[in-house]
Amino acid sequence: MKSDISGLDLNLLKALDALLDEGSVTRAARRLSLTQPAVSGMLTRLRDYFDDPLFVRSSHGMVPTRRATELAGPVKKILTDIAVLVKSPDFDPETAEMVYSIAATDYALSAVVVPLIARLKKQAPLIRIAVRPVDDERMHQQLSRGELDLALVTPQTTPGDLHARALFEEEYVCVAGRHHPLAAATAKMTLEQFCEQEHILVSTEGRFAGVTDEVLAQRGRERRVGVSVNSFLVVPDILRVTEMMAVVPGRLVPMDSNLAAIPLPVAIPGFTKSMAWHERTHRDPAHQWIRALCLETVRKPFPDIS
Repeated sequence: MKSDISGLDLNLLKALDALLDEGSVTRAARRLSLTQPAVSGMLTRLRDYFDDPLFVRSSHGMVPTRRATELAGPVKKILTDIAVLVKSPDFDPETAEMVYSIAATDYALSAVVVPLIARLKKQAPLIRIAVRPVDDERMHQQLSRGELDLALVTPQTTPGDLHARALFEEEYVCVAGRHHPLAAATAKMTLEQFCEQEHILVSTEGRFAGVTDEVLAQRGRERRVGVSVNSFLVVPDILRVTEMMAVVPGRLVPMDSNLAAIPLPVAIPGFTKSMAWHERTHRDPAHQWIRALCLETVRKPFPDIS
């Protein structure tokens, strides 16, 4: 390996970063808007400089050597620092044009992204928002590669080396259609009444038990779950046309005259909703502004329904 950095220019570092991310000369060339022979030539120079093959061929494509893997983090940090160095620190929301990509579940889409968009369109009308599904296994890679800018997750699912900030603490509430017999009851719903009702459960795996059922099991009780759906968004529609009830996050309860909140007879543990982002965008003025707006938006009080 050479100790003189004069032979290692910025373009070579960009090529190495792209090759590490893409695992393919062809894809790296497409990402860099260069020809495949040009990137192959840059790889040859990188191999000569570091005195290491950096990548070896396998049945699964190009595999980085141990030395290449060691270089991945430092190279990405250097490129990030250079980008911050040369980028203008000025940011004007009214004229800024960019695409901001957010990973969100359907819950976070309703509870966070929708109110954020409402404010964003008034203050930064030219910023476009792209919402993508949360993929816990690929989230870190997506953030580090710039495929995502922000992930709306929980502390438990956030990799430790990402930046993170809690947005709010969520509580569960019990909801039913306004026509439900217990919605008009003057007395509080008992635990026995709660367990006798037919419930809707949200489960992406199609399960019929969740955190509420775990709490009931600790008390030696169980409820009737008649419907399992994979999205919170359809729950209000089902409640309006049935006499079922559902335990859902409070921020998802719509201001709807056809729905009523019924006090829970047992406490159900809530959860923390947070946002996570990569070091790559940590100091970017535009990203800092959007994250601050997100925090300000969701921390405004939400009215209760009755």
